[in-house]
Amino acid sequence: MVLQKLPKMLYSYTEGWPELIRIHPSVARMFMMYVMPMSLIPPAMFIYSMFVTPGAVFPETVPHITAFEAGALFVAFYAAQLLMVPLMASIIQQMGDVAKARPDFHDAFMLAAVAPTPLWLCALVLFIPSAWVAGIALAVAWVAAAALIYHGIEPLFKLQDHARSRLMGSFVLTAGVVAWLALMVVLALLLSMIVGLR
Repeated sequence: MVLQKLPKMLYSYTEGWPELIRIHPSVARMFMMYVMPMSLIPPAMFIYSMFVTPGAVFPETVPHITAFEAGALFVAFYAAQLLMVPLMASIIQQMGDVAKARPDFHDAFMLAAVAPTPLWLCALVLFIPSAWVAGIALAVAWVAAAALIYHGIEPLFKLQDHARSRLMGSFVLTAGVVAWLALMVVLALLLSMIVGLR
């Protein structure tokens, strides 16, 4: 449902979001049926890029990583993403005070699960072995993720004031950028540990 409505959810407060609220999927269901499969895309595409087009997008590891090392990296990257979504939901819930909102964990989790969708999907661009294309896709994905945050906060948290929702959206976006950078640092550390343990 989320992917079908996603284009309209980027620019509308009333398209997709009310339906998501009406369906009201449980945290466990949304985690298993949406977050878990979507989180598979970036680690899978990262491993694909390292093996099929080494050095085209990411620096080539020398000597090449083994299948076992790639599997360990995949599992660690996947697990880090899965942990990041409930962590972001908790942070979003705590940020409710900024806009005088009192979102429950469920609504905060829905935003934390939907907002990174463009970032998950942009990893598919790694099928094209170009760092420039990957960089442009990442920039577009961040703009789309920001749009989802700004348009999702108001209906999910029942805010009637655009200024309050924009303020909270800015805080959530900042936290999301920090979390994403932390995830990239973790990935770089994991890769350097794997190479260094040889």
